[in-house]
Amino acid sequence: MSRNQTRQRRRQEALARQAAERRRRDRRRRLQIAAALAALALATLAVIAISRAGHSREAPAALPGMQTGPAPWGANTADLAARLRAIGVPPLDPVEGTAVHIHQHLDIYVDGRKVPVPALIGIDPAAGFAPLHVHDTSGVIHVESPTVRSYTLGQFFAVWGVRLTPSCLGGDCAGSGRALRVYVNGRLDQADPTTLVLEPHQEIVIAYGTVAQLPSPIPSSYRFPPGE
Repeated sequence: MSRNQTRQRRRQEALARQAAERRRRDRRRRLQIAAALAALALATLAVIAISRAGHSREAPAALPGMQTGPAPWGANTADLAARLRAIGVPPLDPVEGTAVHIHQHLDIYVDGRKVPVPALIGIDPAAGFAPLHVHDTSGVIHVESPTVRSYTLGQFFAVWGVRLTPSCLGGDCAGSGRALRVYVNGRLDQADPTTLVLEPHQEIVIAYGTVAQLPSPIPSSYRFPPGE
């Protein structure tokens, strides 16, 4: 084989190797793109699933008869049955749950003024007793359930029909130096207040306003009547 033929053969082999390498790079690139598209599709599906899960119950402002104006707020039982259906919390049957029966005390302050918690929240002759209800004006919340489960502060406000979000209470929303703060047993709770799990003998304080308008001292306990 002549020297020219040898060089030509080596050149062809080099070109073949380069072509094969390009094909391998293109194949890797296509696989990477396909994997990225698959990951994006899965992420999109996850976002959709989470969004649907988060909106499977109506948002607080969309619940029937929600009070989104300034305090004070009434017991607001006219649309109680519709709100219970919307949040998936059926009324008690007949009137009391025995698997869970606990109590909390709620204090509410708006701009330094104490807001009354009205009697008969969650109690309506037509709808019956909600698992979260209030008998009198003491601010004591009754949590009663025929099954062992947890309830949240957000569910209580949904039963009451008063808007509660991380930044809004009724018609008052954070801004201009005012904020919504929640205290449990005297300690500031910085989580989403609607997710606060109701537990026995909690003292819950919801205060909207400036730091200077906070109650002093922050209530940290409540003397519950015997048996509660």
